[in-house]
Amino acid sequence: MLALAAVALAAALPQHGILVPGRALGGVRLGETPAQVQRKLGRFYGICHGCPAKTWYFTYKQFEEQGLAVEFQKGRVDAIYTLASPEGWTTAGGLDLGAPATTLPPLRMTSCRSYKALVARTPSAVTVYYVVDAKLWGFGLLRPGAAICR
Repeated sequence: MLALAAVALAAALPQHGILVPGRALGGVRLGETPAQVQRKLGRFYGICHGCPAKTWYFTYKQFEEQGLAVEFQKGRVDAIYTLASPEGWTTAGGLDLGAPATTLPPLRMTSCRSYKALVARTPSAVTVYYVVDAKLWGFGLLRPGAAICR
């Protein structure tokens, strides 16, 4: 019984999520199944009913905006991105959300509606740094070919 409780506690949205560029965001990797995501982040998520892809929203409290979105295509994680700039999230290299955009390396920029996206591509993943008002506002990890603007 104690082991089950420990597993349940371990499966939750991390308070201090980490972006490992090209590899993982908040412990989730591209290509994982819904069951794998639930084992990592738990079953406390909302479902987007108007999204074009199956999308789960993991937040710290019900109806709270800060957290992590996970999109699925064909039963696999297709995109992972932060919601509303959660506090304490950082890159593996120590770049925190809220940092001045000038601290980012020079990357290709895409203009979205109300923000900019700085993009780093590899053959297997697209890492996105979302910038609002000249500050790092969010992270994204997408499959190649996925829409940059979320």
